[in-house]
Amino acid sequence: MKTIIKKSGILLFALITLISFTNCKAVQNANNKQKGAVIGATGGAILGAIIGNNVGKGGNGELGAVIGGVVGGTAGVLIGNKMDKQAQKIEEEIPGAQVERVDNGIVVTFDESSGVYFDTNKYNINSASQNTLNKLIGVFKEYPDTNILVVGHTDSQGSEEYNMTLSKNRAYAVTNYLSQNGIFSGRLTTNWFGETQPMHDNSTAQGRAKNRRVNVAILPNDKMIEEAKKQAGQ
Repeated sequence: MKTIIKKSGILLFALITLISFTNCKAVQNANNKQKGAVIGATGGAILGAIIGNNVGKGGNGELGAVIGGVVGGTAGVLIGNKMDKQAQKIEEEIPGAQVERVDNGIVVTFDESSGVYFDTNKYNINSASQNTLNKLIGVFKEYPDTNILVVGHTDSQGSEEYNMTLSKNRAYAVTNYLSQNGIFSGRLTTNWFGETQPMHDNSTAQGRAKNRRVNVAILPNDKMIEEAKKQAGQ
């Protein structure tokens, strides 16, 4: 009986805490599945947030193996609570970024209008991007029990081969900057897709600017997952 009461108390506390964060725009976008209530789901929603509906084209590896599946039940709620707090913190620190709570993770999208961008045909981190990444690094240090996936994209200008290399260089520029400024390299994974994963219309200047983007997916690591399962008694 004590065990049942303890588990119920944990769940009630987690749900109350989640409700307290509903003012966060990223949290408002999260549905029950994204809060971790569904058991056995895959990380397909995160893939969709990063690369749209073009899964399987381009890239240098299997993102699904990095992203993994969704943790459900009470453990998923506890993880969701931690990720909600982190998403809210990112929105507060970097108001121009697009922050989405997806499954058990967070997807942050940077383009030319949101703080991390690159000059034409360049992949060095400029001063404006450094300022934004420094704020993101502060959040990563505050929430150390996560893994970080950096994914690079380009618009359709130039050859497909050139754009694949450019997106790789830009993604690694971000990853390297994070690792050189205090983020443990074991938390970081890098991927790139060139021009193959547009989420906006490449026939317009505005669409191309949004396609020249870097996505950062923030995912619970094994330590966070195991601690949540232990706390939930799963």
